[in-house]
Amino acid sequence: MRKLAIALGVAVAVLFAGGLAWKADATPLKSGTLNLPSAAKHHSPVEQTACYGWGRYCPPGYTWRCGPYKCKCRPCY
Repeated sequence: MRKLAIALGVAVAVLFAGGLAWKADATPLKSGTLNLPSAAKHHSPVEQTACYGWGRYCPPGYTWRCGPYKCKCRPCY
């Protein structure tokens, strides 16, 4: 019985201390980004993986480019 009382006392103390220390600050998207640089505001985690998908001559990730002598599939930049 004594171990149970000690365990409950410790649990209550930890929960109480955690409740005092925990601070949830939620800010709206617009007001939270006012202090960020413009590059960070316009950053997108989505990257382009292929130029335009399957083309007439080239698979995804390549585009049809013509040089001075011939045309061929070249990687997208």
